[in-house]
Amino acid sequence: MPQAVRFDNYGDIGVLEIRDVPRPSPTAGEVLVRVRAAGINPGENTIRIGALHERWPATFPSGEGSDLAGVIEEVGSAVRTWSAGDEVIGWVDTRASHAELVVVPAANLVPREPAVPWEVGGSLFVAGTTAHANVQAVGAGPGDTIVVAGAAGGVGSLTVQLLRHAGATVIGLAGEANHAWLREHGVLPVTYGAGVLDRIRAAAPDGVDAFVDNFGDGYVDLALELGVAKDRINTIIDFAGAARTGVKAEGMAGSATVEVLGELVKLVEAGELEVPIAATYPLAQVREAFQDLMHRHSRGKIVLVP
Repeated sequence: MPQAVRFDNYGDIGVLEIRDVPRPSPTAGEVLVRVRAAGINPGENTIRIGALHERWPATFPSGEGSDLAGVIEEVGSAVRTWSAGDEVIGWVDTRASHAELVVVPAANLVPREPAVPWEVGGSLFVAGTTAHANVQAVGAGPGDTIVVAGAAGGVGSLTVQLLRHAGATVIGLAGEANHAWLREHGVLPVTYGAGVLDRIRAAAPDGVDAFVDNFGDGYVDLALELGVAKDRINTIIDFAGAARTGVKAEGMAGSATVEVLGELVKLVEAGELEVPIAATYPLAQVREAFQDLMHRHSRGKIVLVP
């Protein structure tokens, strides 16, 4: 029997288990994918502990995971765009991609290009479309100076590159271990922590036009102190801060399309977008993978490889 991640109640990583599950069967508009890689995301951790129960309640036993890349094994009766053996990148909205086999709506997939590694394709959707939404939310363009908090994380590492692609000057807040990587990608690194406001002002003597917060921990207020207009500040994590101050809190919803995913795949294929892979774990080590994620110091994505 195929295996999948399951949990029976909200809790810490100890509730996660690997179980034998029935082989899924695609409905008319779905395909069955054998998963080669599936990214993990902070939101999955937040859902698992029950912090989003009011917004996105879990039904137990619950699976998890959205991102995936793999090979189609079976197609539904109404599917004409895909065939068994096709290599694909996509997502599910059913919390199910952390598994060996998963059914996926045929409309949620794009082709995997040979130049896109499995672990990159399998971790691209959530982080990539969130990064795309960050760029759109702050109206990034040539001549802008934009600060990104959490600049080397899963979303941040893609956000800074897409901002540079849009023509902006980018200041990335990150630990010193990630400064060299940021410089290699045309980003001016600034160390976070005490004194960061002064360091940003020194790095941007003509001021800051926009601010992207991928980390929380007071960066919304920091952006306002820098004089950034509220409509050019976007946080993907500090929803309370956004509600209190009136800044934006636009997530991936507006960018969560196959068209945007296809654009991201093309950028990766062309060598214009790097998706750093911090670590890969077999499905059986899903607890260790989330423990790694919770340290919040990884550069790029953590990926399960069933």
